[in-house]
Amino acid sequence: MAQMKTRSFSTADIASTITQMEEEWAAAAKANDPAKVAGLLAEVFVGMDADGSMQSKSSILARTKSDKWEINEVSDVKVMVHGNMAIATGAWRGKGTLADGKMVDRHERWLDTWLRNGKWACIASASTPVKQS
Repeated sequence: MAQMKTRSFSTADIASTITQMEEEWAAAAKANDPAKVAGLLAEVFVGMDADGSMQSKSSILARTKSDKWEINEVSDVKVMVHGNMAIATGAWRGKGTLADGKMVDRHERWLDTWLRNGKWACIASASTPVKQS
């Protein structure tokens, strides 16, 4: 029986991959591309917005399709790897119009939990507003 070759990834490789996926998520949201976001989220995903509301994968995808962003970007991404899990933290800036017509201009800090089960997918996300001085 042939042995399967497994590739091990360094912590730096994983951190780079997760950082890229976080940037892709923001870019896909700005481009109103729910299909791209869907590929980044686990089927069983839970999100908590800065206002305390809970979000599912389907509600995130619906918002991705309807919200219009002038600015939607992440920065200061840091990734801590724990085996097949990774915790990413960073900053987010968004400026645009929500589906209900409400204008927003937000700065938030966020924390995302990623799990590798064949491929990396975000399983949980939470954010909090950043006080403007």
